[in-house]
Amino acid sequence: MTLHCGCRLVSINDKVQGAVVPTAFLYPAVGEEKLEQFGPYSLEVALDAPPADGVYPLVVISHGNSGTPWAYRQLAKHLVLAGFVVAMPAHTGNTRLDNSLAGSAANLANRPRHITLAIDAALTDPVLQAHIAGSGVAVIGHSIGGYTALAAAGGQAWSGQHERKDSNGEPAPVPVTPDARIRSLVLLNPATFWFIDGSLRSLRLPILMRTGEKDELTPIEHAHNVINGVADASLVEHKDISGAGHFAFMSKFPPEMTRPNFKPSQDPEGFDRESIQPEFFADVTAFLKRTLS
Repeated sequence: MTLHCGCRLVSINDKVQGAVVPTAFLYPAVGEEKLEQFGPYSLEVALDAPPADGVYPLVVISHGNSGTPWAYRQLAKHLVLAGFVVAMPAHTGNTRLDNSLAGSAANLANRPRHITLAIDAALTDPVLQAHIAGSGVAVIGHSIGGYTALAAAGGQAWSGQHERKDSNGEPAPVPVTPDARIRSLVLLNPATFWFIDGSLRSLRLPILMRTGEKDELTPIEHAHNVINGVADASLVEHKDISGAGHFAFMSKFPPEMTRPNFKPSQDPEGFDRESIQPEFFADVTAFLKRTLS
């Protein structure tokens, strides 16, 4: 049976934050795909189509600062067609439409909770719950989404220098309840500013990590923090992509958003993010199949 990409849009209530977390579920479906608009981003999906027969592992994508989950739409759809359900929460307060909590300790606490809420919502969704495997979840995180994935999985974060205005200048542990359902992580140019020595030592799970050689926002030291910080470095599969920048793992932006003064749309000179997608998508898919089987 040929799988198509279904799409279901839901609103998740975060009672702690007092906010709604808009979330898209992409899933293997039966139904005709049509080009749909999600803000400025377009993707061929079958809106509210019936799920395809079968049970599929769940993956959650955590977007970057002032971002949107739709910036990873091609990766998400690739995973759906490979047999995954993908949850894409928009981290309210740290999105392209509402970035009011950027740089705050509250944002550091909210983001991992959004991951847990998205997992809860997927596993109880009246349309999808019967089609989601209960054997474990993976989280894919880019930039501060990498922080989000690590914190949700059990890394103990501390407010950084930038956030200390929230706590009278003193560092403070970020209150996060680890989600034991998370079995593996995919980290893309992860931001690790908030993890100190020992913060990641409790993590003992498979991690696929991809970084960009020319990433100036979260350079290679952030990857080293993960490799040197987790309980077992042999569980980390890391590759540094030659010529790639911080935004290399995002989908190509629409023409009207592609301009020199919008950095997420730009690649370092001589590099094309679309050129790495076949291998990158294949690596992520194989890793998730192996770790969620």
